[in-house]
Amino acid sequence: MPNIGPLEIIIVLVIVLLIFGPRRLPDLGKSLGRGMREFKDSVTGKDKEEEHASIEEPRAQAAPTVTPTSAEEEPARPASAAGPTNAS
Repeated sequence: MPNIGPLEIIIVLVIVLLIFGPRRLPDLGKSLGRGMREFKDSVTGKDKEEEHASIEEPRAQAAPTVTPTSAEEEPARPASAAGPTNAS
């Protein structure tokens, strides 16, 4: 297999510059980097959903306020706390 030297790399870069132009090269670089990052994440099994969950977890733990909005949502009282019973 032949080695790729600096002359071949320069020739490829000049051809890419001629085809796409200097204005589109930064966009090409960004999209190439984004694609490589997504490929790496898919190979390692890392998902965006896992990142989202790890970002939102501290927020959820910081303010755990739960307020019932109706009588149906209130927890049931134990029988001993319901009041006196007439067991005669």
